[in-house]
Amino acid sequence: MALSVFDLFSVGIGPSSSHTVGPMRAAVLFVEGVREHGDLPRVARVKAELFGSLGATGHGHGSNTAVMLGLSGERPELCQPREVQGRLAQIRDSGRLSLLGEHEIDFAEADDVVLHRRATLPLHPNGMTFHAWDAAGELVSQRTYYSVGGGFVIGEDASGSTKVVEDTTPVAHPFTTGDRLLQICAETGLSIAQVMLENELSWRTEEEVRSELLAIWQVMSECIDNGARTEGVLPGGLKVRRRAPDLHRRLKVEGSSDDPLRGMDWLTLYALAVNEENAAGGRVVTAPTNGAAGIIPAVLRYYLDFVPGADDDGVVRFLLTAAAIGVIYKENASISGAEVGCQGEVGSACSMAAGAMAAVLGGTPAQVENAAEIGMEHNLGLTCDPVGGLVQIPCIERNAVASVKAITAARTALRGDGSHVVSLDKVVKTMRDTGRDMKVKYKETARGGLAVNVIEC
Repeated sequence: MALSVFDLFSVGIGPSSSHTVGPMRAAVLFVEGVREHGDLPRVARVKAELFGSLGATGHGHGSNTAVMLGLSGERPELCQPREVQGRLAQIRDSGRLSLLGEHEIDFAEADDVVLHRRATLPLHPNGMTFHAWDAAGELVSQRTYYSVGGGFVIGEDASGSTKVVEDTTPVAHPFTTGDRLLQICAETGLSIAQVMLENELSWRTEEEVRSELLAIWQVMSECIDNGARTEGVLPGGLKVRRRAPDLHRRLKVEGSSDDPLRGMDWLTLYALAVNEENAAGGRVVTAPTNGAAGIIPAVLRYYLDFVPGADDDGVVRFLLTAAAIGVIYKENASISGAEVGCQGEVGSACSMAAGAMAAVLGGTPAQVENAAEIGMEHNLGLTCDPVGGLVQIPCIERNAVASVKAITAARTALRGDGSHVVSLDKVVKTMRDTGRDMKVKYKETARGGLAVNVIEC
């Protein structure tokens, strides 16, 4: 199976890649499938049923609205967050929805988007089934999809696997494990970023890879800037105040303070800004998920702002290295909080950022692998327990703390020679096994941890 850097990093909207981006993509896929079979004009009613984690926290994650937008033909990478509320209000007020913007049907959200809080489908906790009927009540189409993390969606014919449909494109240096990746680097003399780049050439030219990665970084950077200047209270009922703007003002007033830890405050600001934007349904990059979207942008902005000589070449190396590490998690474990807890989201992003930071600071492949291992090892067992089912508490601060962890992991690895007892592959397996053992209530259901011990205000 071949995974591209652009499978790990894609533009979408908040607050969740599994619960917002995935359902939107699944809804589009369903209606497009109906149209491809020539049945769209027959459809009189569409119903979506969301199960497991999607059903338990769907309202807080915007899964219900994502489905409505997807049925209308909206795509996460093109969706304009500031326009969607008007589209949703029109559907609700009129009781009508235009499938793919082409075929209008009656639509009542309360009846046609059903969230099953306790029922779960067999393949993955994030399951959803779509039905379409004609005016006589005859079933036109029915499909089940699973949102398996990072915006990835698989269909019901996935043969018991939660991996995406395999891309059989041959790549220059196929790898699925950290050990194999290090072996390729040793045999070829290439860095991890160069290995990933040569694999990307199976789909794009080097110029296209560079251009598209810098475009991904531009969206990340804009997200930081938007979050740093947008005041207000986050939606959803918890009345969480955006803190990034105030922190940004304070840091600007302090200017070139001689505080030796000033850089950590900026790093924290970057992460808070991204995740507050995500929580508000803003435009973000899944990195590799929305719930962990602040870590890689924060560490990358820190590199650009605080490391002498940092440039666009470094940005490209950073993202390629992070993606190579992300491939290992996607192939051997999971990046879905509903499947393995937050260790699969924040832990994976911390690991990816740590390895990437070590790489742009001049680390060897062994040191990069060591940094990635440290980044995950100290996130093992991290639960996903969003208060009120919202991607706010503890998610926003958790990204900031993990960004600091990533810097620490990178610097710790660079102080060594790359040799260490616990390999990246071992810690990935441990994360996967820990996720399997974790009680369901700690896996993005809002039925355990802080989600039940904090009173919603």
